[in-house]
Amino acid sequence: MSAETNPSPGSRQAAELYARISQNSELTQSLFRQALQDPSGALARIVAIGAEQGMTVSTDDVKAHLASLDDGATKQWLLKARGGL
Repeated sequence: MSAETNPSPGSRQAAELYARISQNSELTQSLFRQALQDPSGALARIVAIGAEQGMTVSTDDVKAHLASLDDGATKQWLLKARGGL
């Protein structure tokens, strides 16, 4: 099976983590504001939030998931985050 049809555990967990974070508008806004000032810190914070929830995701897992989304605002954030790394 290809990676597209069988995503890695980190990719699946990054997608689940993104969904959980997206349900909390206050957290989403806080992360967005942090990303504007400290992109790598925002990624580290997302990974830490995942760890707190028992999810093992890396910054690469998070970046890959964000890049896969068809959402202009998310893609802009990811470009900003990549520039800050």
